[in-house]
Amino acid sequence: MILAGGRIYPTDEQSHILETLEETICQTRMNETLDTETVIDAIDVLGRRVAAGEFDALIGSLDLGKAAEEMLASVKLLSRGYLEKKVVTELGTQFFVPAHNEAAFGLPGIEIRPVPLGTLFHIAAGNLDFLPAYTGVEGLLTGNVNILKLPQADSGVTILALQKLVEIQPKLSPFIYVFDTPSDDLVTMKRLAAMADGIVVWGGEAAVAAARSLAPVGAKLIEWGHRLSFAYLSGDWQRKTDDLTALAAHIVKTGQTLCSSCQVIYLDTEEMDEIRTFCNAFLPYLEAARRKYPINDIGAAAEMTLQRYSAELESYLTGKRQAEQNIYRGFQCSLTACEDSELALSDLFGRLAVKRLPYDSILPVLRRQKGCLQTAGLLCDEEDRAQLTDRLIRSGVNRVTSVGHMSATFVGESHDGEYPLRRYVRMANVEEQI
Repeated sequence: MILAGGRIYPTDEQSHILETLEETICQTRMNETLDTETVIDAIDVLGRRVAAGEFDALIGSLDLGKAAEEMLASVKLLSRGYLEKKVVTELGTQFFVPAHNEAAFGLPGIEIRPVPLGTLFHIAAGNLDFLPAYTGVEGLLTGNVNILKLPQADSGVTILALQKLVEIQPKLSPFIYVFDTPSDDLVTMKRLAAMADGIVVWGGEAAVAAARSLAPVGAKLIEWGHRLSFAYLSGDWQRKTDDLTALAAHIVKTGQTLCSSCQVIYLDTEEMDEIRTFCNAFLPYLEAARRKYPINDIGAAAEMTLQRYSAELESYLTGKRQAEQNIYRGFQCSLTACEDSELALSDLFGRLAVKRLPYDSILPVLRRQKGCLQTAGLLCDEEDRAQLTDRLIRSGVNRVTSVGHMSATFVGESHDGEYPLRRYVRMANVEEQI
């Protein structure tokens, strides 16, 4: 389906819509301005209606499974308080009010006029069902026209959410266009990219590389690539049973598919014996969490089996077979005690590595993944928290949380160390006439 001008169209209308889309966008940008307050009003109304259960039947019809619960739990992202705090944190107060610089060096003064970047082409990822809609919302908050390319795995919630938003506030309709174009339809992708002043791409290296190949000269490429996150345990972790329970729940509930999901558990030690002790102690926590949140998705279960078989086959062929005594298997989960300290993507779905990373090695080791670090879940003695937090941040980590809140959303937080709204605007300077 396609959303254009506030209306839903079948996919086969795409060519017809694209024929006039650039002209339509130009008319919007010449004659209309979208202010932040209008956007916040509409989103807040939508959020309150979602929270009240008005769309429960529609959401249920999309067969989202657990994702529906996560989406409803994230309705706070649509609240006025959250959005106003986000705008003030990222842009300050009255950002779009022109400011004036005094004359200097015998020259006239200038007016500093903040304006939208223009037209944003969002290439969204599919690891969160509400992410495509939310990246479009960020574009709306900054007054941009937004062209959104849906991920292949989109469940239909994006068009549903944005359609309802336009119904609430029709002024938004000329600023939102949604297409379900496949990524391999390069002709259409290039046509959409050619209309953009900025291309917002979410995804891994392949997605970013593809966006770079599409970007026309002069278009700003805004990359939100995949990131790696981990848990870091120091001190007397054995007694922190609530934290270990929370870490296990985080691992299995996220499936380790988010940028903020724990991929590796690090221990502040140089001893392999402590790594093995931890694996024996933590496996029951992981099993308990998995029994509470079992894998019911046949696709995920099949992927888990296939990955395990492929890894074992590769290890036999390469002669680098992982010693069985270093693998701790449980119900739909496992831990592997590793000799190395490298941060890498896990096998997902409750299977992850446990490694040594003594305090003095934190920065040298993590620096090898510079630019790819996101969240560190920290479990430590309270007197060591400030020092460990500082070392992790100096190493390139952008978020430090408790181990149970690694994927939590906080009001006013940055995204991978940057404020998205800042990247979606530009500053125009106008010479003042004397």
